[in-house]
Amino acid sequence: MNISRVLVANRGEIAVRVIKACRALGIESVAACSEADADSMAAQMADSAVTIGPPPPAESYLDIDAVLAGAEKSGADALHPGYGFLAERPGLARACEARGLKFIGPDAQTIARMGNKLEARAAVAGLGVPVVPGSNRIANLGDAVQAAAEIGYPVLIKAAAGGGGRGIKIVTGADGLADAFAMAGAEARGAFGDDTIYMERAIVNARHVEVQVLGDGAGNVVQVGERDCSLQRRYQKVVEEAPAPSLGDEMGDEIRAAAVTIARHIDYENAGTVEFIVDRDAGRFYFLEMNTRIQVEHPVTEMVTGLDLVVEQIRIAGGEPLSVAQSDIATDGHAIECRITAEAAADGFQPRPGRITHWRPPQGEGIRVDSHCRDGELVTPYYDSLLAKLIVKGRTRIEAVARLQEALAAFVVTGVETTIPFLRLLVCQLDFVKGSVNTRWLESNLDALKEGL
Repeated sequence: MNISRVLVANRGEIAVRVIKACRALGIESVAACSEADADSMAAQMADSAVTIGPPPPAESYLDIDAVLAGAEKSGADALHPGYGFLAERPGLARACEARGLKFIGPDAQTIARMGNKLEARAAVAGLGVPVVPGSNRIANLGDAVQAAAEIGYPVLIKAAAGGGGRGIKIVTGADGLADAFAMAGAEARGAFGDDTIYMERAIVNARHVEVQVLGDGAGNVVQVGERDCSLQRRYQKVVEEAPAPSLGDEMGDEIRAAAVTIARHIDYENAGTVEFIVDRDAGRFYFLEMNTRIQVEHPVTEMVTGLDLVVEQIRIAGGEPLSVAQSDIATDGHAIECRITAEAAADGFQPRPGRITHWRPPQGEGIRVDSHCRDGELVTPYYDSLLAKLIVKGRTRIEAVARLQEALAAFVVTGVETTIPFLRLLVCQLDFVKGSVNTRWLESNLDALKEGL
């Protein structure tokens, strides 16, 4: 492998996760840290650490020049972007290439192509993969009115450069179109510096299913199974599981095959995720988007396949062929992940920074906790409020659900308010236990869940 030292250009649990993967490969790791993270778990676990700027993300983790300066100072020959921050910015991949620094991910052209949802939709439609009925670029309110009339309400107004649930507005009728159009454009401009928007039909009774893929850039592509991410709040995933329940063998095979077709067509290199929306009423699926990075929810796939996806990322970037063939990949059991954040669910999920006084994650068979937290950890207001990912595995989904309920009951965090009490209620709901939720279930039941807190 032609990688010897990796700059981990991220923070929190994903930085810790990448450092562990480097250790498994016998590769040195360098933690790129803001001043606020100088004493973080990632900084202490890595072989070395380099400060890349002050606490605000715009002056550290989101500053390409600062990140690259850290790579040069540390002598790293590769860079792992994690997820979020700069992970899907083609400018970072392009700058790494120009400096002879190996970017652990796809090339800049692929990131740009799949990162623009309009371009991705066009590319996928040409392959015969179904895409959600929608529009091209909407330039003005007149275009929006015409597109909505052609698609039919309800519709989603979406940012072409969007991600993380931002720049998305649902419109149920003509009366709300003008305000939603203005808000979506403004939100997209502020979040992404690009106010290009388009429109899709809103599928009311939908499941969100995504397929993990690995490619070596030479036409060799495998799918590593699918995940269900239907429990969402404001288009942000809350609970994820693998394999997807209630998908059915025929549709499952078709979705996984479509993901491979897409990844192979673009000569995809490294780990990526192809996302689909499943219309439960019509019994059809549609391409949604492709994420050209490691996903937050990748551990559920690791739990049921035994693969280390971050190790695979580094190996591929180091010039190694895929370590597995499609015939080598099998799913064993069922895994579920909950995202635990420092937020007050009863108060609209407002962030609750502070200092953790006691951190006692659950332990036991089939339980995994990915986190950067410990006793005394300071949760700052500068960054995402994710504290940990609780992942459980069972022989069946019913066993996994029961194990998740027990693990959440045993998870103790004091000093900061967390979403653990909310998640304890959520995973005991009959619809969740039965696996019958859709993408709107959580928001539709949110008020009732809050009353139980």
